[in-house]
Amino acid sequence: MAEIILNVEVRDGVGTGSARAARRSGKVPGILYGGELGPVPIAVDERSFRKSLYTGKLLGHLVTLKYGDETQPVIAKDVQFHPVSDVPVHFDLMRVDEKAPVKIAIPVHFKNHDDCPAFREGGSLEVVRHDVEISVRADRIPEELVVDLTGRQLGDTIRMSDIALPEGAQPTITDRDFVIATIKVSSAALSEAADQAAEESTAETTEESESED
Repeated sequence: MAEIILNVEVRDGVGTGSARAARRSGKVPGILYGGELGPVPIAVDERSFRKSLYTGKLLGHLVTLKYGDETQPVIAKDVQFHPVSDVPVHFDLMRVDEKAPVKIAIPVHFKNHDDCPAFREGGSLEVVRHDVEISVRADRIPEELVVDLTGRQLGDTIRMSDIALPEGAQPTITDRDFVIATIKVSSAALSEAADQAAEESTAETTEESESED
């Protein structure tokens, strides 16, 4: 089972009134849905929910929902935050079979920037996709998709095939090897090169003028 356990209680009723009542009692309201059963309004103690949330292993990961003596695997699909205080105000949990595939977006992270020759030549990383939706077994959901930049050159295109996926996982886009990022000459480097070229041109013109005199 998952590392995180959410002890939930079932809320009375749905809608704004029920959610507000949960918040007044120090809980975060949520909805459990998916599978053959209908949606169930639930709530979790706010302190324990925030503690689980800030581990970084709640949203988009397999966790264990516990209600009394019953447990079941779920995935936290969404968490909504207050626009001012940034505290969690609502969450969605989806029922899953931990050995069955689910479709889920996974963040893409880039590593070994210091070992990328292109960056020393004025290159910059232009990210096309910050996350990728994959189909993967619920108990094999990766925390991130990693792109190794070691040895990358100016003009390189990084595609989905460059990313290692867990066994049995595949991107939900299957009709092409889509682009994740490209390495291009940065606008700052282009500007610097243009300034240098202009200075060299001015210097050459000055030298020619002086030689004619």
